[in-house]
Amino acid sequence: MALAETHSETSAASVVNGRAEVVWRADGTVTRLARLYQHDPIRVLFPQPAAGDPATAAITNTAGGCVGGDRITFHARVEAGAEALIAQQAAEKIYRSTGATTTVDVHLRAAPRATLEWLPQETILFDTARLRRRTTLDVVGDGRVMAGEILVFGRRAMAETFTAGLAREVWEVRRDGRLVWLDAMHLADDVAAVLAAPAGFDGAAATATALYVGADAADKLETARACLPKTAGVRTGATVVNGVLVMRWLGREAAALRQSFGQFWADFRASALGRPARLPRLWHI
Repeated sequence: MALAETHSETSAASVVNGRAEVVWRADGTVTRLARLYQHDPIRVLFPQPAAGDPATAAITNTAGGCVGGDRITFHARVEAGAEALIAQQAAEKIYRSTGATTTVDVHLRAAPRATLEWLPQETILFDTARLRRRTTLDVVGDGRVMAGEILVFGRRAMAETFTAGLAREVWEVRRDGRLVWLDAMHLADDVAAVLAAPAGFDGAAATATALYVGADAADKLETARACLPKTAGVRTGATVVNGVLVMRWLGREAAALRQSFGQFWADFRASALGRPARLPRLWHI
């Protein structure tokens, strides 16, 4: 609890504007890093890919979390024929706020014949945290993107729930420059009633979304449903909207939801992307 209080009282002078940009380019059959820009507190690491995995990057926040007013931006692009995997190194913490909002913007772009995975860890919302996050997928031709996000409502291990604050999660998908899917979840102010309501989140401790965007997305619907594990206390579903394959999770326990999400990701990436049916080592650290 002391950690949350320390970060919540941060002055305006210590608010950060972290940014990272990564571009990969195909060199024959090998994907190579073409551009890297990073600004504190965001760092991009490049661990050795496991056998069968593409070029891999790990995103880390050296500040240990985000306070109200922080702005984080990440751009990733895979050029024609390149393949890459981006994974978060650890769960992200959004500390309580007295009014300022943390803003996170993620932009993912795949050129023709390119493939990009964006594998998240949890984003943990402390009580009264304020977060606005927008994830934009821009897919060209037969490019492919598999991306996800996980939101945890409070720190249940410390008997804390997310009762008030702001959680706005926006997804925006474009195919060949045309907007094909836009989705927004917006929880504001007194959120406890919405999280508890049977017609709302029905007491869920966490929620998650995964998207698969590619020319074959609609054909992968039954595969996605078969890959969704049956986990006690976790609700799952998959559908196709305007050619975008969408998977959802609601879980009464964050750990169970994480397990379900990870198992799905491992199985589905094997079918959709032809990659090993496992997650990067980072996921298990």
